[in-house]
Amino acid sequence: MSGSSRHLARRAAIQALYQWDMTQQSRMEIEKHFLSDDSLKKSDADYFHELIREIPRLVEELDANLKPYIDRNINQVDPIERAVLRLSAYELLHHAEIPYRVVLNEAIELSRTFGSENSYRFVNGILDKMGTEVRSIEAAAGQ
Repeated sequence: MSGSSRHLARRAAIQALYQWDMTQQSRMEIEKHFLSDDSLKKSDADYFHELIREIPRLVEELDANLKPYIDRNINQVDPIERAVLRLSAYELLHHAEIPYRVVLNEAIELSRTFGSENSYRFVNGILDKMGTEVRSIEAAAGQ
């Protein structure tokens, strides 16, 4: 799958995770809604399914890993930013094959697309700190 199809999967996943977080609808219900959307046809559908299956399942682990880098409770973070942070934390922790810089760039792009004007700065600051620790060898090599 191409990088752009993964990007489209992430875009749809951010929207689905936001919906899950805000409505507490079941993941299956939300997934069904997104599968009927034509915009998913060009995305990496398998990756979309993985993201919306695994992130809610691992939300406590992801939030615990993000906690040291956030200056407030995760529930006080803007819901879009929270979705981007959780998706990116999932990729940093569970997808070592995705380069650290790609995770950061995607998070910034998603924050700019869906978040408030400066949310990308907040997200970048947190993920840069987390990424340099979680992926310390990779981050050091890129310096």
